[in-house]
Amino acid sequence: MTILQKEEQTRIFVRCAFCGGRGRDPFGIMSRLSTCYVCGGEQGLWVNKPIKACLVCRGTGVAPTGARNACAACRGVGAVHLREPSQTCPKCGGTGWNQPVGLYCHICEGTGAIPVETGA
Repeated sequence: MTILQKEEQTRIFVRCAFCGGRGRDPFGIMSRLSTCYVCGGEQGLWVNKPIKACLVCRGTGVAPTGARNACAACRGVGAVHLREPSQTCPKCGGTGWNQPVGLYCHICEGTGAIPVETGA
């Protein structure tokens, strides 16, 4: 996960992990000149702060299933927004994976953490 120079108070511009910040389809499925469908050729995407590397794809942005698709948990960015305060996800134990199924954990959305319930 590479953070580019752009940063705002609540979000940060992260280099597109799927295409490596080149803005082109890394697999050249349609053409070597095709635009990256994750970042739309912009070479990066805005992610709300705080962020951490995606546990599911390990920050690569590519689906760990071996397909030439973007990771479903981070949508190809390679980074995910971590809601705070948070605690370890009870379903996946902080791994971000739904082990029996082999997909990312839908409870924590692949982050490995869930927001802490605060009583108001």
